[in-house]
Amino acid sequence: MSTQKSIAVLPFRDLSVDSSNEFICDGITEEIINALAKIDGMKVISRTSSFFFKNHKASLEEIASKLGVAILLEGSAQIHDGKIRVRAKLIDVEEDTHFWSETWDRKLENLFETQDEISLLIADKIREQHGHLNISNQLVSSPTKSFSSYEHLLKGRLHFYKWNPEDTNIAIDHFEKGIELDNGLIEGYLGIADSYSFLAVAGFAPREEAWQKSIVAIESAKKLDPDHAGLNYMLGMQAFFTEADFASALQYGMRSLAAKPTYSEAHQFVSFLHTIRGDFKKGREHILFAKSIDPLNPETIFYEANYYYRTGKYEKAKEILRELLDANDKNLPAIIVCIYILIKEGQLREARQTIDDVPQQAFTPDERLGLLALIDAMKGKSTTHLQKLELHAQEAEAHHAHAYLFLTYANLSRYDEAFALLDNLFESASSILLLAFSDPLGAPIHSDSRYQQYHDKVYPRVVQKPKVRKPRQPDSALTNEQVEKIQAFVESERPYLNPSLTLRSLAEQVDIHPNQLSWLLNESIGSNFNEFINIKRIEHFKQLVLDPDNSHISLIGLAYESGFNSKTVFNTAFKKTVGMTPKEFQKSQA
Repeated sequence: MSTQKSIAVLPFRDLSVDSSNEFICDGITEEIINALAKIDGMKVISRTSSFFFKNHKASLEEIASKLGVAILLEGSAQIHDGKIRVRAKLIDVEEDTHFWSETWDRKLENLFETQDEISLLIADKIREQHGHLNISNQLVSSPTKSFSSYEHLLKGRLHFYKWNPEDTNIAIDHFEKGIELDNGLIEGYLGIADSYSFLAVAGFAPREEAWQKSIVAIESAKKLDPDHAGLNYMLGMQAFFTEADFASALQYGMRSLAAKPTYSEAHQFVSFLHTIRGDFKKGREHILFAKSIDPLNPETIFYEANYYYRTGKYEKAKEILRELLDANDKNLPAIIVCIYILIKEGQLREARQTIDDVPQQAFTPDERLGLLALIDAMKGKSTTHLQKLELHAQEAEAHHAHAYLFLTYANLSRYDEAFALLDNLFESASSILLLAFSDPLGAPIHSDSRYQQYHDKVYPRVVQKPKVRKPRQPDSALTNEQVEKIQAFVESERPYLNPSLTLRSLAEQVDIHPNQLSWLLNESIGSNFNEFINIKRIEHFKQLVLDPDNSHISLIGLAYESGFNSKTVFNTAFKKTVGMTPKEFQKSQA
């Protein structure tokens, strides 16, 4: 189900002769997405889901349906000799028409200003067509004063999003060059941090060395802007996965959302934190918001499946996990949760078969051994798998061994030994054990009287101060005065006869801020801008068509004289307002 003020910005196409400017087209797309996402009341699909359709041949109707939006933005860019031509058009999917299009010819060095201009115009046209929005005077701000630095940033992102070690190392090189040209390029430092953390987690670089480089880049970014949304998201991930500090992780996650309320990755992370703590209502709120704006991101889909697993809705979790595995049958996190569900449901033979089907080298250290020990424990047995797991768990860094040993002890009713492992959690900073503590597979230990005490220690409650917004009550006298001013001006000056009239230009003529004019039209007069103006044009058209002196002018000619500049818009608006076609109206008056 899509709302009218919902949009997906599809990746801009590179129309340059040598097709070498894909990185700039991607940058334009991403900046417009980020700009529109700043507007309250506008649903904007996140980058990952929009870019799913890059070079995709799906129909516009199919794209809109999968993303849950009413409006699509298509665009292209053509770059030559230091100049850029940008084209963009807005498409109303239900009506199957584009209701606005524009072309810009600018100097490439003025790209930031062009992106802001495009974003503001898009927001204006959606507001005119679909209802009130408060729009800032500026939506895109320059991340750097050096265009060359920005080019390296965009090239770095292009390679990073290919998610392989070779391209990631190329991305790091571009991010570093961007910083050399502008050491205040915070996005460059965050790009480096993201790249090294990816290499560390995926096992493409020495773990400790890569994490250290990521941390150094994060600290550099922190000095530039400690409130940056992306920075706080990374700090939250770092706090959880390298320090096992739940409270700090949640605080950073909330700071990230405070800076960027529509940050889908931060919503995923905060949902995950609330869910493992058992705050399922909050977990659901955040994962559903992430899904609404980033529905095709595999991470969003996995976090949703994990939420349903943690809340005991195993059939729903399996349905979503099957969707992930249909797209990528080597998705190990999805496979692991499937195995967890099989074990939880007592389908131990099927769980063992699934484990055997996964190549040994695909598992992280001790994961396969831990799963086998857990299956044995579910049968009430202590086996050689457990003995090996206990031996491996003697290593301080064997976090997976610690986690599976905790779950195994829990299912063998060896609670004293399980809690002794938890005590080690606070010394070894094991995020894996932190994850295992509240896992449904450890349910037997949850009834122990000590469990809640440890729960409060593992997941300390974070006090979040809610923002209290006092709604500003409109001044009814002033509102009535402004409405009368608008109505009188429109009746006397007839600005609607100008086919180029916009909400902003009318706002300037009546000396009312565009945001206030938009609110007055929608809330007090009861029409969006286009409806309000088109009704006035239709009234004028009716007067013209009834005048015998105009009998020699065609209906569309009269429509143009009434301020319409599109035959389709005129016919659609007339039928919607009057209930019959212009031709039928003319005949009814004869």
